[in-house]
Amino acid sequence: MKWQGRRKSSNVDDQRGKSNSKRGIGGFSPMLIGPLIKILFSKTGLIIVGLFLVFSFVTGTNPISLLGNFFLGSESQTTSTAPYEGTEEENTQADFSATILASTEDVWNDLLDNYREPTLVLFTGYVASACGSASSATGPFYCPGDEKLYLDLSFFQDMERQMNAPGDFAQAYVIAHEVGHHIQKLMGTMDKVNKLRGQLSETEFNKYSVRLELQADFLAGVWANRSQSMTQMMEKGDLEEALNAANAIGDDRLQQQSTGKVVPDSFTHGTSEQRIRWFKKGFETGDISQGDTFNATSL
Repeated sequence: MKWQGRRKSSNVDDQRGKSNSKRGIGGFSPMLIGPLIKILFSKTGLIIVGLFLVFSFVTGTNPISLLGNFFLGSESQTTSTAPYEGTEEENTQADFSATILASTEDVWNDLLDNYREPTLVLFTGYVASACGSASSATGPFYCPGDEKLYLDLSFFQDMERQMNAPGDFAQAYVIAHEVGHHIQKLMGTMDKVNKLRGQLSETEFNKYSVRLELQADFLAGVWANRSQSMTQMMEKGDLEEALNAANAIGDDRLQQQSTGKVVPDSFTHGTSEQRIRWFKKGFETGDISQGDTFNATSL
């Protein structure tokens, strides 16, 4: 891809290297609170409380804060002002991701009225979102609750080394797919599908999930078509990289590799063949109206 030197999106929240781990009160386990309360109301505890009240009156310190620090330990928070220093490869991937996000902004602002641009959150290892906490093992995901895309850049290495899906356009396809989910959120499609959760059996709901994912693949293909018309970023072999990535993350292929058997009723994203076909349809037509996977008689 010819992406260097192009506009990078400003809608990137770079949280790489930040710790999002949660601590209990003052760093202590909540299981210790009961015993500590007993200590507070013992004779020794009342004497300690009295001394703290006198000290807080003299110094003007919050007595609750003092007691909390004494019995539970203070929760020191050191915030480093130094920027995160990733490897050269990782920082290049961060720039690349911001450039692809900018390309999706250009395409969807052109196609949709009042397009609301999502934010891309780059994280390391673990992240908290409006949809709950997730680790890098979750893979890239979109959270409709905060309209953000979440990506640990190590996933790109996993694509190359574990899934045999290398290439920058394969990585671009991943980002464009998650932006496709954002389009579904804006159009109300995602909310309609999510409302079915709990109303249907797991097997029946999985069928709707597959159609949702295949439509996101289609929308990624539409982005690739329109982006190419606008910028000519694609080079020879790029389309094959995206198709190879779609093939690598098909439910049937992933199940076969991990368990040695394929269970169609458990599919949530679609087969390799389906994912390739819907991405290609989006890329070949560039027409958003051609991607109604929910009313398609055949996937």
